[in-house]
Amino acid sequence: MKQRPRIYYSASQKLLMWDRWQKGESLQQIALLFDRNHSSIQRILAETGGIRPKQRCRSRLALSLVEREEISRAIAVGHSMRFIAAQLGRAPSTISREIRRNGGSSSYRATQADQAAWDHGRRPKRCKLVENRALAHLVSDKLQSQWSPEQIAGWLKHTYPSNGGYQVSHETIYRSLFIQARGALKKELLAHLRRTRVMRRSRHHTQKTDDHGRIVDAVSISERPATAEDRAVPGHWEGDMLCGSSNSQIATLVERQTRYLMLVKLPGKDTETVINALIKNTRKLPQELYKSLTWDRGKEMADHKRFTLATDIRVYFCDPHNPWQRGSNENTNGLLRQYFPKGTDLPGYSQAKLNAVARRLNERPRKTLNYETPAERFQQAVASTG
Repeated sequence: MKQRPRIYYSASQKLLMWDRWQKGESLQQIALLFDRNHSSIQRILAETGGIRPKQRCRSRLALSLVEREEISRAIAVGHSMRFIAAQLGRAPSTISREIRRNGGSSSYRATQADQAAWDHGRRPKRCKLVENRALAHLVSDKLQSQWSPEQIAGWLKHTYPSNGGYQVSHETIYRSLFIQARGALKKELLAHLRRTRVMRRSRHHTQKTDDHGRIVDAVSISERPATAEDRAVPGHWEGDMLCGSSNSQIATLVERQTRYLMLVKLPGKDTETVINALIKNTRKLPQELYKSLTWDRGKEMADHKRFTLATDIRVYFCDPHNPWQRGSNENTNGLLRQYFPKGTDLPGYSQAKLNAVARRLNERPRKTLNYETPAERFQQAVASTG
């Protein structure tokens, strides 16, 4: 079989790739535009870790190609450097340097000089984390504690409000991780990100689907109290199942106002087992902090009436194919994949180990909580009920 020739993409084609990538399209979808394999697209995007490079532009003070062509013509007819400078409105020293660095009067060529100037201009600004190694070490420590770049950036701003030298954006941290040429953070730290991948994905990218079954007498989320919808008071929870290997799973519960997380060990996924475990878990909290539970339409909640009868906690269900209606829980499940990657043997985790994982997430600062932790906010809620 004849091998297809290597393709070289033009600047406009690369711009199209980045536009589609930022919109959340997959490598395969982008590759179809060019009738190529997805690996050829990945080769281009992976050069900067999936992060769109900043578009270069010339300084308004730099010589233009038109000016360089005027210099070339003036040299050809024997004009002096001072004459050329006067014609272009430039300093004689500027013209002198330009000609000298490009081979002198006998070898000067406008197009070659212009390209050389463009190539020599590739001097990227040194990254802040390279300039400030103490800040880099602090960021590295937080990454190793499984803090996200956004949490680190927010915490630094909150902790050092008047010290700009100890503040860095989350984008700078991501760029330093995915673009190793910067030399700021070690590549090994990528393993501590929530979702480990070689390239950064667009926030618009998703492969999430929801194909759960029907629930008899399900109460729609549209009937949930307004205080639960606007997170005005604590005590309204969102729940779901996180799956591992060999059909194993754990229950994840997130309180809507404080984002406080509880994990529940499940010996099975049948509705009787799940409901029994959830009923037992509710006894850990005062009634004021467990008013409602919102779930998707998974069959594990088929016996939801028994749960409500035993706990006096109303269960509400998301609309079909709308898992985003449990946004806090969906986001938290994504964070948990850092601790429980797909294929993890969940039965090997005791309830004590699950509690330890939940504690780690609850002690991380959250942007949505103004960089307080869920543990701090939940403790305030507990104190107010006492």
